[in-house]
Amino acid sequence: MFEYLCDLDRILSLRKRKTIDIVKRRAVITANRVHLRKFPAHNPVSIFNASMIADGEELIIYGRIILGYFTYASAVAEIKMNIGDIYGDSSEHYIAEIVVYPDSKFDIWGVEDPRVYELDGKRYMTYCGRTVRYFDPHVRVERTLPVTAVFEGGWRKLYVFRMPPNIRNFVVSDKDAFLVRNKGGLKLFHRPHISGLEEEKFYLAISKVEDLPQKFSEINVQGTVIVMEPAKFEERVGWSTPPVKVDSEYLFLLHAIDSEKKCYRVFAMLMDDETITAITPHYIMEPRENYEIYGDRPFVVFPCGAQLIDDKLLISYGAADSAVGIGEIDISELMSILDSNRIE
Repeated sequence: MFEYLCDLDRILSLRKRKTIDIVKRRAVITANRVHLRKFPAHNPVSIFNASMIADGEELIIYGRIILGYFTYASAVAEIKMNIGDIYGDSSEHYIAEIVVYPDSKFDIWGVEDPRVYELDGKRYMTYCGRTVRYFDPHVRVERTLPVTAVFEGGWRKLYVFRMPPNIRNFVVSDKDAFLVRNKGGLKLFHRPHISGLEEEKFYLAISKVEDLPQKFSEINVQGTVIVMEPAKFEERVGWSTPPVKVDSEYLFLLHAIDSEKKCYRVFAMLMDDETITAITPHYIMEPRENYEIYGDRPFVVFPCGAQLIDDKLLISYGAADSAVGIGEIDISELMSILDSNRIE
């Protein structure tokens, strides 16, 4: 149905079921230390799967919050903290403000797993919208879709991305999305779940996007290509963090779900404007702390944000669907691993 971006067998041959965890855990944000401004429910019951962006000496955290477990309907709350705070006392309390709510047919049952990034000089957020169909037992189509908002003093929703009409009725969900502009144009990195065309599969995909209007629009993506498939020991893989530019390449973190234990692990990949150039031969992160091992969804580390600051890659991630973790990777160490696993 879709073309492959590069030699799939070559990529999979480089990947092993092994973890060398190189992420230093620096901070943890739990819901009991997050206080919502101007909201009767002063504390969320959970905060996790956070993205982030650096603004000078400040880190702006965008966390997925829920106020109750009945429908698990999520929103996005913003927390501001000094970068130096991640190396200090982990018991600090934070004032947060809900900045993106569920409010349309494309996200009424939840605004989930935001990815925040800079594009064309503006700050964007792409999140997983739980659509009006999410709980409908009779409709297994487009239960989630990528929705993008732009920051203009506040967040304004602009786009919902959908597959072409001839495929749309086979799309169960579409998640793990963000936009990237490179020499090949504007592209949506996403993970559609498609059923009924050939076999039910989750696709790690890149699609082409036309230039975007400045009003709310439904955007049909085109020219979808498959980047890679899960290894034989994985159930599925997905995009984690929007890319960080390292020299002339783009550094991505991805997550994978183990086919037996259902544990989430993280690996890294380099791309140029056209294809994959390197991949870590092993996972670089897996659940190891108690707050990553046990929570609403045990054994999960789920990065959504990455910022390169000096010689360190800071990542924000969800820990067991119950907390936000901040981790640190020595960029030289990670690049050394990638350079040793270049794709010829």
